[in-house]
Amino acid sequence: MKPNGKKLGVLGGMGSAASAEFLRILAEKAPADKDQEHPIVYMIADSQIPDRTEAILGKGEDPSAQLRADLEKLVAIGADILAVPCNTAHYFIDKFSTPLPKPLIHIIAETVKAAQAMSPEGVWMISTIGTWQTGLYQKYAEKQGLKLYFPTEKQRNLLHAAITDVKANRMQKAGKTVKTVVEELWQVKHLPIMTACTELPLAYAASGLPREKEVSSLTALADACLKVLYNQSPE
Repeated sequence: MKPNGKKLGVLGGMGSAASAEFLRILAEKAPADKDQEHPIVYMIADSQIPDRTEAILGKGEDPSAQLRADLEKLVAIGADILAVPCNTAHYFIDKFSTPLPKPLIHIIAETVKAAQAMSPEGVWMISTIGTWQTGLYQKYAEKQGLKLYFPTEKQRNLLHAAITDVKANRMQKAGKTVKTVVEELWQVKHLPIMTACTELPLAYAASGLPREKEVSSLTALADACLKVLYNQSPE
């Protein structure tokens, strides 16, 4: 199946493994039989964007200007639609004073839709401390009528450490942490796990937990991009 000719601009590097995994999922799920049936993708993997959670917690530099500049560079080189495989970055993107010059496929909106489709009764949300603290997912979930359940403060800190481990390529350690926390959550309520940080699908994959119980923010973003790139109707 040929794509419609729209070019996808991806702002990655937050972190590098998550960006690479997003591209892998995009290629794996594309309805393509040969190179020419895959979409054209432009990527800026800007690993120098200041840490998003540190900025939210008041401990680091605001990344807004760099995010905006990189997204506009993607448009300048020909991107027709934009995607950012980093959930926490959307706190800053949502606060831009003027709209972006091209449409953004919003990872949080798409992940909430995917979660609601899988589990109308609700999901556990695991994420960075920054994403949880901003209330981004809570806002989008409320609009969609999706019930979110949250780990304890101790569990959130453990999950944030697992995210750091993924960024440092300590996948086995990250997977072990996620497995421990998720099994604790399931003792409280056995609901799907929404991996609302793009490192967490990698940690979840390393955990050995059942994949059918995960709502991956990376997969939700890739699915939404492919629908636009191939003129597929929403499910």
